[in-house]
Amino acid sequence: MNQQHMPERPIWRDAEDGKIRIIDQRFLPHDLVISELNSVDDVISAIYEMMVRGAPLIGVTGAYGVYLALANEGQQTDLQPAFREADRIKAARPTAVNLAWAVDRTLEKAAAASPDRRAETARQEAAAIAEKEAENSYRIGRHGLSLINEIAGKKSGSPVNILTHCNAGWLACIQVGTATAPVYAAHEEGVPVHVWVDETRPLNQGARLTAWELGAAGVPHTVITDNAGGHLMQKGMVDLVIVGTDRTTYTGDVANKIGTYLKALAARDNNIPFYVALPSSTFDWQIRDGVAQIPIEERDPDELRYMPGFEKIDENLLMPKTSLAANYAFDVTPARLVTGFITERGVCRAEERAIRELFS
Repeated sequence: MNQQHMPERPIWRDAEDGKIRIIDQRFLPHDLVISELNSVDDVISAIYEMMVRGAPLIGVTGAYGVYLALANEGQQTDLQPAFREADRIKAARPTAVNLAWAVDRTLEKAAAASPDRRAETARQEAAAIAEKEAENSYRIGRHGLSLINEIAGKKSGSPVNILTHCNAGWLACIQVGTATAPVYAAHEEGVPVHVWVDETRPLNQGARLTAWELGAAGVPHTVITDNAGGHLMQKGMVDLVIVGTDRTTYTGDVANKIGTYLKALAARDNNIPFYVALPSSTFDWQIRDGVAQIPIEERDPDELRYMPGFEKIDENLLMPKTSLAANYAFDVTPARLVTGFITERGVCRAEERAIRELFS
């Protein structure tokens, strides 16, 4: 892969031709494929097929989908077609709250504009959301750095070992990421860190994307099987767990990639801090009970049955053809298992009162 031509962000609007372009993350780490989004159907496909993924990124992508809906429709006084397209976009992936949040926010801003300004207003709002998410990630990194520094001060120069699950880096969050943001901040300041990277079956976002990101940044890391984390914690080889999230309730329950709950249980059993890094856009201020109320996406079982090939997306059957497969994309970690949240406003406990005080 030619790193010299690597885009700075996973989604952008080309300054020359005005096209919305994305990195197709299905082909990483072996091929850099850039795709165009020219219609709402393109946006929905990109989100569902996980060409783009990660809560902040799919939110930004959905916002640009509203822009494309209005731009392709032309000047219209009737907004009902745009509302229908927005509903289609929001249905592409139901668990991540950023998608609905960004789509509704962009459409609300556009609806308040005159008909001849609606498309441009939507484009500007999508760009503003992207900028805000990038800024949030940098702030998350600075607040999380204090946690890493505290541990580093007790380790006499040996690396702080951080375990993460899935990909919550710049590919998922516009820039620097959420869970990875404190890692990058520490690395840039010369604090020795090492990251245990869960492979994250079945689509291997950790092995394919997080490992690739960390390697490009020169951060020491090791890829492990999803079920190795508990063993490493028992052996004292993990100092800190930091994960991202796709939806977090105002009471502190956390929906993240399937397998996160098991990491939280292992961390609690071994007295290891378990932090969740997220921007304010990922909080759901309507849902109180995450286990009972957060919708859990069930994806195509073939993602579990087949493993992509090395240099191209190919189908390599992993199990008997007659075996049933269930592909739950997320699980919910109850607030009682979460040490705290790292947000753009600071670090807080995973409980309603602390969250509301921070985001009053």
